[in-house]
Amino acid sequence: MAIAHANIGAARYRTTIRTGGDLQHHLTADEPQRLNGGDDGPAPFDLLISALGACTAITLKMYAERKDWPLEALDVQLEYLGGENPPRIERVLTPVGPLDEAQRARLADVAERTPVTLAIKNGVPVNTRLA
Repeated sequence: MAIAHANIGAARYRTTIRTGGDLQHHLTADEPQRLNGGDDGPAPFDLLISALGACTAITLKMYAERKDWPLEALDVQLEYLGGENPPRIERVLTPVGPLDEAQRARLADVAERTPVTLAIKNGVPVNTRLA
């Protein structure tokens, strides 16, 4: 389970986010100046692909550790192409370490089934109500 609380006040689009088990982690989101924001934090789609990148990196590291594979580091580069029809996310994995081709291919395969990847691909219903 994941929880978050977002609050926007007088500062145009600047949004304070609290998340984590007891809302102990604090983030700031904003829009870039070209959209009349203050650029005080990542924009919402930047946060979305950041979550995807973090989930990908963590899941693949866990997988490599369980397999005792020599994954020394992993770079996950992401780009949200919202202007495309249909919109899409491009993800490039760059594993570091003496992995063979089968291990590298398996990491790419596992990346397609990380929890956040599946949530995005399958769509997650959002139920909205007023307090």
